[in-house]
Amino acid sequence: MTGQSAVVHSMTGFARQEGGDDSVAWAWEVKTVNGRSLDVRSRLPSGYEALDPIVRKAVAAVCHRGNAQVNLVVKRSEAAQAWQLNEDLLQQVLEVMEGLRVRLDAAPPRLDGLLGLRGVLEPVEDEESPEQRDARLRRIEGDLHQALKGLIGMRSDEGARLAELVQGHLASIETLCAAAADCAATQPDALRRRLREQLDLLLSETSGIAEDRLAQEAAILVSKADVREELDRLTAHIGAARDLLEQGGAIGRKLDFLCQEFNREANTLCSKSADVELTRIGLDLKSAIEQLREQVQNIE
Repeated sequence: MTGQSAVVHSMTGFARQEGGDDSVAWAWEVKTVNGRSLDVRSRLPSGYEALDPIVRKAVAAVCHRGNAQVNLVVKRSEAAQAWQLNEDLLQQVLEVMEGLRVRLDAAPPRLDGLLGLRGVLEPVEDEESPEQRDARLRRIEGDLHQALKGLIGMRSDEGARLAELVQGHLASIETLCAAAADCAATQPDALRRRLREQLDLLLSETSGIAEDRLAQEAAILVSKADVREELDRLTAHIGAARDLLEQGGAIGRKLDFLCQEFNREANTLCSKSADVELTRIGLDLKSAIEQLREQVQNIE
């Protein structure tokens, strides 16, 4: 099977959602990268700390694994900003400048220069009712959920690409397993013939070893050199990985465990091999399994 009926998600994604009202503009940015478990960190402006548990709950509802960074930027709209003149500060500045003008015979200060001095013009903070603030927080929270929808869409698209890559690596492993099974060195009959020839040569040159004892030892060697059990397990692991891709959801941990099992069987196959061709296939298997593992590390 080459397709998957359920959704596979990557742990990598990014989304941005902007919003605003008559007084304030805001923007959410959500970024996720690989992680062994779910770790959510939020960066919220002063006065909006109450959104932190809402952020954590919302992210946990749509993400199972990954390191998530959620940032909220809030700015007052320039068109809605009101200003007031700091009369006391302006008077102090004028008195200082008048003294300097007399001493230095300087030109009188310009209006734009005076207003540009820090503190002469001060922003006026509008007093909001609790109802107005609650309404704004609800809108900001709604935009958070919109940002998370965008994030999940990106993680889903990336997950579909990863699933195709994983399917390709599984197909390569399956092909290598078939090649190993066809290799003459993996066939018990071939192993028995080779050992029979060695036993005949040994018996013709010695007389102190019982033939039946040698036959028993040969049977043990044949059994230990038989890699069919490892190939059967590799085939079973391929089927299990494909079933997980069909299942979808948070399958990354299970796929990672299967990669460990894949690698264990490939190592055993290589250690049992006394044949150059089988060893080459075993090394190719290890390489294909490592490529599979690299992709699996990105799956949720």
